[in-house]
Amino acid sequence: MKPITENHIETFTIETLQSMGWEYVHGLAIAPGAEKAERENFEEIILISHLRKAVAILNPHIPKDAQEQAIQKVLRIYSPELLYNNETFHQYLIEKVKVPYQKDGYERSYEVALIDFDYVANNEFLTVNQYIIIENGHNKRPDVLLFVNGIPLVVLELTNATDENATIRKAYEQIQTYKATIPTLFTYNAVCVISDGHECKAGSISAGYSRYMA
Repeated sequence: MKPITENHIETFTIETLQSMGWEYVHGLAIAPGAEKAERENFEEIILISHLRKAVAILNPHIPKDAQEQAIQKVLRIYSPELLYNNETFHQYLIEKVKVPYQKDGYERSYEVALIDFDYVANNEFLTVNQYIIIENGHNKRPDVLLFVNGIPLVVLELTNATDENATIRKAYEQIQTYKATIPTLFTYNAVCVISDGHECKAGSISAGYSRYMA
């Protein structure tokens, strides 16, 4: 019997997600400079073309310029506080992105949806592995990211259960390293998942290890 490796666990994870209806693409296939590049540089976190397509589909009655303003608000969440950024995006996600405009002398707002929570099939679900992110000179490659409408809502970090040094706790610690080195990824994060192929837990970006639940 061949030994189980982290690559086997990653492949099994992707195949399981595909069986549930998620699309899949390798991160290098859409990386800057690739034939089917979908990112202008490695600092881009969101798959912008996917987000634009989704916003257009979900908000057909909202003017294109207002749709674009909403997208730019999502892309330009800047603050030195990671949790503040994450909370700001979460508000956009749940309450929609408000884009003000004037009508009859009054200020009103378009409400631009990023995700259709009522009709799940209206959204795009994409699994990407080995997605290189460079931020402030740090080059990182999370194992698997789950994108909904081009937004990386879930980070999965995997270790090998047959390696006594690669515990699920190590996967948690790797998530903490990512938070410190590529924090922009976590502006858009809803769930962090850690697994060693045998045990699997999930938590929020602010959760301590003991708060991660099966």
